[in-house]
Amino acid sequence: MMREVKVVCRELDCGNPVAETRGPLIEDGRRGVTMWSCRRDESSIRQCNIIGGLGVCDGGYYRHVTCSESVRLVDGAGLCSGRVEVKSNQSWASVCEADFDRQDAEVVCRDVGCGAPAALQGGLYGEGEGQTWDKEFQCKGNESLLLDCDTSDRKNNTCLPGNAVGLTCSEPDDVRLVGGGSRCAGGVERYDQGEWRTVGTEDWDQEDVAAVVCRQLGCGSTVSALPGITTRGFGVSCSGPESSLRECGRSDDI
Repeated sequence: MMREVKVVCRELDCGNPVAETRGPLIEDGRRGVTMWSCRRDESSIRQCNIIGGLGVCDGGYYRHVTCSESVRLVDGAGLCSGRVEVKSNQSWASVCEADFDRQDAEVVCRDVGCGAPAALQGGLYGEGEGQTWDKEFQCKGNESLLLDCDTSDRKNNTCLPGNAVGLTCSEPDDVRLVGGGSRCAGGVERYDQGEWRTVGTEDWDQEDVAAVVCRQLGCGSTVSALPGITTRGFGVSCSGPESSLRECGRSDDI
């Protein structure tokens, strides 16, 4: 449910979601709700649709969300694209194109939980309304977090309009098709919590899930979607336009 956790990170002003896991609900007297169907443009989780009610908490499980507190991608088309903004003194600042290079982009994409950088261009996702980051990054490219990179004072005091860095990262390689003879055919598996697990879906949702998987893998349109045997996996539910399986809803383990 990456759409929902992106709304949570935005509401807390903590950047982009990096990971979302779940674990058994601890019975300590607290009650919860089950939330679903966020569009990703909500400013608060309270604006998302809610099913269930008090005393219902996703079948006895809680969700644990990890947000990137130092960098985020905003105004992009998905979870892995947008204008680069860095948190500075509890506010977010755009980064000038002159202070940012390919090695910096590699670290940012890794920091927000995405794949390698695919496009880097000033003004690609607008200018933003806040301040401009006052440092120049000097990443080596192998750092895990942007905060691990060295910085230096900026060489230029101004950042001309149209030069705020826009970054598009590739989707992470967390989905694959196996047993079909090519990378674009086979049973759906997703890398989850350290292992590849099969993905199941209801009959009525097969076409939508297949369309998202084909889109994420760059395999064109769906030719066929057939049910299969699912073991050691989990269910998903997609509406169709999602750019990756991470953005679809997730149901209980199978």
